Parts: sequence; structure tokens; C-alpha cells
Amino acid sequence: MIPIQTVAFMKQSRLLVNAAMVSIALLLCSCGTLPNGRGWGQDATIKPGWQRIRESAVHAAKSPYTWAPLAGALLLQIDDWDKNISEWAVDKTPLFGSQRSAENASDTLRSLSVAASIITTLATPSGDSSSDWLAAKSKGIAVAAAANLLDGGVTSTLKNWTDRTRPDGSDDRSFPSGHSSVSAVNATLAARNLQSIEMGTNYRRAMGIGFGLFAGGAAWARVEANLHYPSDVLVGAALGHFLGAFVNDAFLGLNRTDNQSIDLSLAPELVLIQIHLVF
Repeated sequence: MIPIQTVAFMKQSRLLVNAAMVSIALLLCSCGTLPNGRGWGQDATIKPGWQRIRESAVHAAKSPYTWAPLAGALLLQIDDWDKNISEWAVDKTPLFGSQRSAENASDTLRSLSVAASIITTLATPSGDSSSDWLAAKSKGIAVAAAANLLDGGVTSTLKNWTDRTRPDGSDDRSFPSGHSSVSAVNATLAARNLQSIEMGTNYRRAMGIGFGLFAGGAAWARVEANLHYPSDVLVGAALGHFLGAFVNDAFLGLNRTDNQSIDLSLAPELVLIQIHLVF
């Protein structure tokens, strides 16, 4: 009989191998330019203008990946829902099987989210010549780094302000979840990068869902590991997505394509609602 720890390690290793294979495939597409003839990262700027900053902030705030987790965190404040769900998750560990496995999984999934951001960043088309590619890529990487630094600073500041004790009582830095915010900001950056990489729509959608699962899995794992309450990880996820989307859209210099919409179609005896979301 194979030990549970060995099975978990095998699964995590398989994820890493698959990520490496995807990275090799994507890197083959990193040369060339965007449809407008510019390289990804070439137009990154530290002075995007107040209009673009405002529009990017509003768009990021209106994203369901920002407001829905925040709404969920507020709902969990009713009665003792936050605490009760946390206790149930720790007792049952329905997804990861044990607190230790959950903690290890949260680290792995966070790392995969970061890897996805790095790999898709390198895979974006930033020019045909090595000098153009390097210059554009450096500017784009600086934007991604700024998003991560801002996320880390805001998360740490909120932890210091709130002083919320973790469920296991280990310290007073429970709110918001750093693992959740890091995973979300990098999953968001990775999903944004996919929009600049030439690939099939279904493949892009599947990869975007995968990045979302990395972030969502990392967040839930922190709850099962008894290190955060559900509201901690929900706010962390909302914060990470907001900052990743805002910084990327405001400072990378790309024309954002809004792929989030709700379409209502009416027909005899039929009402069809289509919701299009991109993480």
C-alpha cells in the first residue's frame, strides 16, 4: 500500500512536470509581436495618466473576482458561519485529507500560480530581435513585480492593522491570507498574459480555469490547514485579483479587452442567459 504522503508527492510532481511541459510549448511562441505590431511590455509606463488609472481601478473593482469574494466574506460574518465552516473544514479536511497535506498543498499551489505568471510572461511575444525582446520583456516583468510588491505590502499592512488570531492560535496575522493574495495576483497576471499569446480560444479558456483552480485551491487549503478562516482567504483572493488586474491594465500599456459580459437572449418559451468570464 502506497503511503498517503507518497501519493500526494506524486500528484504534486505531476503538476510540476505538466507545468514544465506547458512552459516549453509556450516559450516557442515568445518571439514575434502583438497584432498591433508592438511587443508585449514595450509600451509599459510609470505615467499612464489619471484617466487610465481610474478606468483600470474601476474595471478591477467591478470584476466578479473582486466583489464576489468580498461579498462572500461579509456574508460569513452572519452568526458564526465563518468559524463554523472553518471548524468543519479542519475536522473533515474533505479535499486534502489532513492538515499537513493541506498546508503542503497550499505552498505547492501558490508556487504553481507564481510559476504560471512567470512562464506566461516569458511566453508573450515581445519582439523578433533579442535586444527588442529583452528591453520589452524587462519592462513587462517590472510591472508584474510591482503588482506582487504592492500586494505584499498591502497584505502585510492589513495583517498588522487587524491583528486577527489564526484559528490554530499560532499568531495574530490571520487576516487577510497572504497565500491567497499571492496566488490570486499571479493567477490574474497569468490569465492577462494569455490574452497576448496566440492560441486557440478553448485552450486559453482551459488554462485560465487552471490558473483559477491554483488560486482557489491554495486559498481553501489554508482553511483546511487550520491557518485561516474562510473570510481571510476570500478577502486575500479579492485583494490579489484587484491589485493584479489594476496594475496590469494601468501600467502595462496594452489595450484591454473586456471579456466579462452577461448576454440575455429571448425566444418563445425560452430565456437564455450567457455569462462570459475570464479570470
